[in-house]
Amino acid sequence: QVQLAESGGGLVQAGGSLRLSCVASGRAFSSYTMGWFRQAPGKEREFVAAISWSGSGLYYADVVKGRFTISRDNAKNSVYLQMNSLKPEDTAVYYCAAKPLGLSDLVANYRYWGQGTQVTVSS
Repeated sequence: QVQLAESGGGLVQAGGSLRLSCVASGRAFSSYTMGWFRQAPGKEREFVAAISWSGSGLYYADVVKGRFTISRDNAKNSVYLQMNSLKPEDTAVYYCAAKPLGLSDLVANYRYWGQGTQVTVSS
């Protein structure tokens, strides 16, 4: 069992930056692939980025590539999402998630989820 807790959301102007954090408790965090997803009002949850257990494998959605960076620190049971050049369309609740085995962009493949943190980008 893995429990996940996100933090770092907030209100930012377009062009600004935010850094999201997700701390995990429970067993074997370092063995899980970690992902970030987001869900805007009235829309389905969508993939943002994922990182392999070692940190060597990275995967980004096209809409955030070049602007967002995912990283992890297994010693701190944490995964991060650095978000730069934010746009109003990035406004959503952001979730971190964990899954065994390899990288994936599918919501259904992730076993554990946090409660989410709100990111609002004003124009």
